[in-house]
Amino acid sequence: MLPGRSAPLHLPPQYAMATRLDRKEVFARLRAASPAVNPSILFCDFSNLAREIRRVEEAGVPVLHIDVMDGHFVPNLTFGMPIVKAARSVTDLPLDVHLMIERPDRYVQQFRDAGADSMTIHAEAVEDPRPLLDHIRRLGALAGLAVNPPTPLAKIEACLPHCDLVLAMSVMPGFGGQEFDPVALEKIRELRARRELDALIEVDGGINHETVGACAEAGADLLVAGAAIFCSDDYAAAIHDLASLAAASAPAR
Repeated sequence: MLPGRSAPLHLPPQYAMATRLDRKEVFARLRAASPAVNPSILFCDFSNLAREIRRVEEAGVPVLHIDVMDGHFVPNLTFGMPIVKAARSVTDLPLDVHLMIERPDRYVQQFRDAGADSMTIHAEAVEDPRPLLDHIRRLGALAGLAVNPPTPLAKIEACLPHCDLVLAMSVMPGFGGQEFDPVALEKIRELRARRELDALIEVDGGINHETVGACAEAGADLLVAGAAIFCSDDYAAAIHDLASLAAASAPAR
């Protein structure tokens, strides 16, 4: 269960928080790295979190993805602020925190305090995402908005000017290792075609060696991959292969 506002976040001294990055700096770094592989630690060995993060960091990834699930908005329960803070203590990589939770407005301050550099909320979780997206920006983090496969982009039309990142889910959120839904490609292409859109485009779910090229070709900037990296014997080789396929497929911009 995620702690509420009144629950302070206390961790041992070894988890002292590293300096958080500035929103504009994070955006520029991720834009420059596009198309970039974004490892999701959902599949990593949490008994050796620091080692797991170090392995993907040494492979040259520009960002780290953290999936937060509350067991209510999605039918699974993962982790919350302590894992974000622990990750923050061992890496200077931007932390891209995906909030698959109900009432995200209750927790964005705490996740920012824990070290989140980017926070993505779901269009399906809030009636009007715009005030919360603006609040996330005021906290100094990138403001992201995710849409599930059945949700049309028309639902978030009015929110796009308030987004630093738009996440097209290619699976229903809640569990890793699901099969890729090509509806995400249609959304990525539509978002990329909007010349007025100044936001990073992210895709999450079922990203592997068979799907990463199509996502990059459609115009995705950030490609979230979990099992394709952490279920391999050689993280660096898996990341290199994914990144090479994405780079070879991405259109010139």
